[in-house]
Amino acid sequence: MELITISKVKTGMNNYSKPIGGVFLPAILVLLFLSRPVLANPFLQAPWPDTDFSKLTIDLDEVMSGGPPRDGIPAIDEPKFDDVMQASKWLEPREPVIRVFHAGQARAYPLQLLIYHEIVNDQIGDLPISVTFCPLCNSSVVFDRRLDGKVLDFGTTGLLRKSDMVMYDRQTDSWWQQIIGKGIVGDYAGATLTQIPSEIISFEDFSMAHPDGRVVNRDTGFSRPYGNNPYRGYDGIDKSPFLFRGELDPRLPPMERVMHIASKDAEKLYPFSTLKGVGVVNDQVGDTAVVLFSRAGLLSVLDQSKIKDSREIQAVTAFQRQLDGQTLTFKLNGEGVVDEQTGSQWNRLGQAIDGSLKGQTLAAVQSGIHFAFAWLAFKPDVEMYQP
Repeated sequence: MELITISKVKTGMNNYSKPIGGVFLPAILVLLFLSRPVLANPFLQAPWPDTDFSKLTIDLDEVMSGGPPRDGIPAIDEPKFDDVMQASKWLEPREPVIRVFHAGQARAYPLQLLIYHEIVNDQIGDLPISVTFCPLCNSSVVFDRRLDGKVLDFGTTGLLRKSDMVMYDRQTDSWWQQIIGKGIVGDYAGATLTQIPSEIISFEDFSMAHPDGRVVNRDTGFSRPYGNNPYRGYDGIDKSPFLFRGELDPRLPPMERVMHIASKDAEKLYPFSTLKGVGVVNDQVGDTAVVLFSRAGLLSVLDQSKIKDSREIQAVTAFQRQLDGQTLTFKLNGEGVVDEQTGSQWNRLGQAIDGSLKGQTLAAVQSGIHFAFAWLAFKPDVEMYQP
């Protein structure tokens, strides 16, 4: 039976590497003390003298320490980049990266880096963004850092709410819920960040679609064992989430991966179990016609000690089906995808690669991939996709 170690769950950069059932009882007691609610533990508020705790949208009893102190998991503020050829020397083809495509520029943010940093503050052209990843919720979300005429920089608080990372902005020390991009404590309590479309895809797919793309490299300014997974075995579908308080939604296994899609007037949740082996799903989210592409071939970053040895999971991407006033319907054709209206061939990044629509690109949708327990904890009323 796999024993999750303290370092494997949320102590971040601290080196508590013995099993929980082992000899480090003092470390366990410290972790349990820190994990008490914020109001019951004034020590947790001490690093936040500039946070206005009179402004909040949550019950502070829901917030607890995940182990590391403020910025104990350091964000990457000045990312450096490799081209795809350079990155291929240290990234496996099936390793997952977060793709952000803006103003003709494609960038990849490898999860093997984000699992140790959780936030990358970056800028693509005129767009300042924060690329975020919470390993405990398997939640990757990209945000526009602009709000009220200011450009915000984000860091990690070391705190959790419903097992999800609580971020903070360095301009006001307000706290933010990562998975939904909402301010929960401080000057920006009640504010919402704009989500930027992104996808989790394999490095190989990124390289093929964007041979001129840029990849955040390992020159982060920090010494970390990149390529290793400090959360070994965490994403087993029957596992329980770490430091989650409350009732788990019984509709799905807690650690099942789900894709959330939002349109202007609706949102829907797509469990990966309903997408497995299907390949293509044509669907409707409110007034928006969407297509989901699914296939195996992506490595989990939360399985084995070395990411390259981890099991394969599904890679799922989603886009709008409307193109030039026409709603397309997609289907599998051998190992590829075609639309029924023109017979053009498409890749799973929404790019037409052959046929009369060659060169066209489907518009992105607002989406994210998470563990089921996490999204349902924050959005329990979301509509569930039924095949």
